[in-house]
Amino acid sequence: MLAGLARVELIEVREDERVAQRIPERVHLVLLASDGRQLDSVELSRWLEDRRQEGRDLCFVIGGPRGLDLEQCDTRLSLGRITLPHQLARVVLLEQLYRGHKILAREPYHY
Repeated sequence: MLAGLARVELIEVREDERVAQRIPERVHLVLLASDGRQLDSVELSRWLEDRRQEGRDLCFVIGGPRGLDLEQCDTRLSLGRITLPHQLARVVLLEQLYRGHKILAREPYHY
């Protein structure tokens, strides 16, 4: 459903691979981290629009079971204070991106 609103590419990186080498150039790099900024759905939609206005693609990185620290990220976001398995965090992130795009389009998913 999100693919109809935004271009989405999912890339899984094995733990023994270097994540930084798989990040495309010239993207706005977002690390999902427990100490990141927490946004509600409307705030996230505004944040997405601000990033769209910048004209750079977004690249979200979700760490594995041991977490992940990228020093050179542009934004640190949190899905909340609870710990989620990375597979579930991916589903929650995709759902929130879908919701954010529907809010921006003023479509009834959220309202």
